[in-house]
Amino acid sequence: MAVTEEERLARAALTRIADPGDETVGEWLRDRGPEEVVLAIRTGAEHSGASERRMAGYRIRAGALDPAADLAAVRALGGRFVCPGDTDWPAQLNDLGVRRPYGLWVRGRPKLRMWALRSVAVVGARACTDYGAHMAARLGAGLAEAGWVVVSGAAYGVDGAAHRGALSAAGATIAVLACGVDVPYPRGHDELIARIAEQGLVIGELPPGSHPTRSRFVNCTF
Repeated sequence: MAVTEEERLARAALTRIADPGDETVGEWLRDRGPEEVVLAIRTGAEHSGASERRMAGYRIRAGALDPAADLAAVRALGGRFVCPGDTDWPAQLNDLGVRRPYGLWVRGRPKLRMWALRSVAVVGARACTDYGAHMAARLGAGLAEAGWVVVSGAAYGVDGAAHRGALSAAGATIAVLACGVDVPYPRGHDELIARIAEQGLVIGELPPGSHPTRSRFVNCTF
């Protein structure tokens, strides 16, 4: 069944209400539709499994929602918001159960689901040695030449080197960000992230304009 516009709006709203991997919200979504979950949070009707303090936090975030504006913002980048049930949704993410993303903000033209089918994560230390960066770039290039999609986090060190290796081989690469897909982070990799968005995909669980925090550095692999 195709994802309705109402469901897409509700899932986009949830990316502002709850942090990625929130098991409480994930359990609610397991039992009911996202529209009902958002309405319950806004009205204060949902308390199962959540403390009053957590519910208060959800309601504060829900008070200033404009998911339609977020969807328009990602479309202006040439991107999209991919939900469970979309043909572009990577089915591997369903294995995460209640920690499954509410949806993925995607910047770039390639089909996410197809790229995820043959992807490999290459991640490592930010403060790596020159040798480590060299080997990560070689690995990224080799994997790309062999037809694999290189997935990493666009960070300094091994991550950036792996992306650059894949790009140097004219290969496919995906950057998974802990912020909005329109927020280049780290700032020193703004050109690299822009190049990935042009040649590959930049994805994340947080809506446009979101900045990274320590708790948001999560791994999203296929």
